[in-house]
Amino acid sequence: MQPIKTDILIIGGGPAGLTAALALSTYGIHATIVTKHSWLAHTPRAHSTNQRTFEIFRDLEVEADAKAKATPYSELPDIIYCASLAGEEFARMHSLGAGPERHGDYALSSPCEIADLAQNLLEPILLSSALGRGATVRFSTEYLFSVQDEQGVTATVKDRASGETFEIRARYMVGADGGRSKVAQDLELPLEGKMDFGTSVNIYFDCDLSCYVSYRPAVLYMMVRSPRDTNDLGLAVLRPTRRWHEWLLTPGYTMGKDRTTLSEAEAIDAVRDCIGDAALDVRIKAVDSWELNSLYATRFSKGRIFCVGDAVHRHVPSNGLGSNTAIQDSYNLAWKLALVLQGKADASLLESYDSERVPVGKQVVDRATKSLGIYPPILAALGLHGEGGPEQLKSAGSEAALQRKQLQAAIAGEQYEFNAHGVEMNQRYVSSAVGNDGSEPRAYPLDEELYYLPTTWPGARLPHAWLQRQGKPVSTLDLVGKGRFTILTGIGGEVWTGAASLVEKQFQLDIKTYAIGPGCEITDLYHTWFDLREITDSGCLLVRPDGHIAWRAHEAPAVDEVACDSLLRVVGQILGRAVH
Repeated sequence: MQPIKTDILIIGGGPAGLTAALALSTYGIHATIVTKHSWLAHTPRAHSTNQRTFEIFRDLEVEADAKAKATPYSELPDIIYCASLAGEEFARMHSLGAGPERHGDYALSSPCEIADLAQNLLEPILLSSALGRGATVRFSTEYLFSVQDEQGVTATVKDRASGETFEIRARYMVGADGGRSKVAQDLELPLEGKMDFGTSVNIYFDCDLSCYVSYRPAVLYMMVRSPRDTNDLGLAVLRPTRRWHEWLLTPGYTMGKDRTTLSEAEAIDAVRDCIGDAALDVRIKAVDSWELNSLYATRFSKGRIFCVGDAVHRHVPSNGLGSNTAIQDSYNLAWKLALVLQGKADASLLESYDSERVPVGKQVVDRATKSLGIYPPILAALGLHGEGGPEQLKSAGSEAALQRKQLQAAIAGEQYEFNAHGVEMNQRYVSSAVGNDGSEPRAYPLDEELYYLPTTWPGARLPHAWLQRQGKPVSTLDLVGKGRFTILTGIGGEVWTGAASLVEKQFQLDIKTYAIGPGCEITDLYHTWFDLREITDSGCLLVRPDGHIAWRAHEAPAVDEVACDSLLRVVGQILGRAVH
């Protein structure tokens, strides 16, 4: 039997693999997904979907469908800390940009809202859109092994229904097969950190809890109680997946290596205990156990095989970074693969994937792991580690006052998990796919994990500003993407249009050029872009297909040929092509 042929073979059909297939098919590249599962995710699992991810959906034209299934966090504004859902409540905090003190930061940074979008609602959107654009998917097909050569990759897979094995031949392969990645294992990618240092379980259940929560909507209800032993973090997490009857409960985190298992009866008891209602009518939909990991690869690729998502960065769900980072990995990789397969870029462009995404993988693993350390101070402040207990919070006297102060400080520390806007938006890439303009990056005036700093420094994501086209609002981010390079300039920057034409002819690229200013097609009536662009009217921003700045010129040179030479040079560098 001859191997089945495809441009890109993607192993795994979760958010990372589906996004890769969607982006590649949007760019005209045939992608084939194989997944050992018979269908998509059957439980909510990942849910917090940040602004950068929604920006990717916006560019790939699935944002409207995603928003229709999502719940904005303005409707789930809080994190609530309590003994049980029916029991005493200790504290609340505004989270994920929903509070008045942070809402403006989030609104100014993006045309998109952060929202709750469960994985089992998102995956069908990505799949149907990818299939509609020419991708192929094979369910119940297990990856066994692969062999790569100078021209491509041959993977051997097995049809799990028939037991038949067959080969798929691809130019490149993407390993998106999750936290137990066979692809990453076969590549022997170097890993740092640790696996299985704790266990937990997710209980997916149906139960009407509106009487406990409808008056206090929250994205998470955190039940804090005395630890059972030194291996117990003393924390249970409840989140709504469909208000207010469908829920996901994580009844606790246990340090150590014993895998947590629960029978249906035990799962019902765990739900009733955390809710604080022994008579609760609970219908269990699924019980999934999982391990706590803190691990990242120091290399994401080898030869013609690239890994994305949990295959190369595995961490606890704190900060909600998992699926977001996975989707962003695939988006970073897809345009580069497309240009190489289209013959417009040398394969050396693909080396920038590791340079750009490995540091991000390390950052999110470190951030999520640090967030686990935020919980013990909350338990200590509630007196759950010793004497006093939560009742002392209601008392007079210096000890009770100190305890209240400690609780306030401990909750404030949770900003690093639930309002870490900088972690989500501040990525600045340094690689061969970014041109050096000779400037130093802007220093962060505030905590770079908590706060986003807009900048056009090469490597950073293009800042969002609301502009106007024919009087209607349009984001700067709406001008870029679509699989092409974009040039943004202003009045007096006409030289860059001519330079872009030369680059298009030299490299067979599609480059869109926009002038922004009075009398131009795009206007800046709020003068927001004027404050953000960090170049003069005649300057130039070259923006990559993924919305990151590739290069900038502060102003137009006095001689037109200099502008042409500069743009040719930097695009040639990015594409790995010599300038003729």
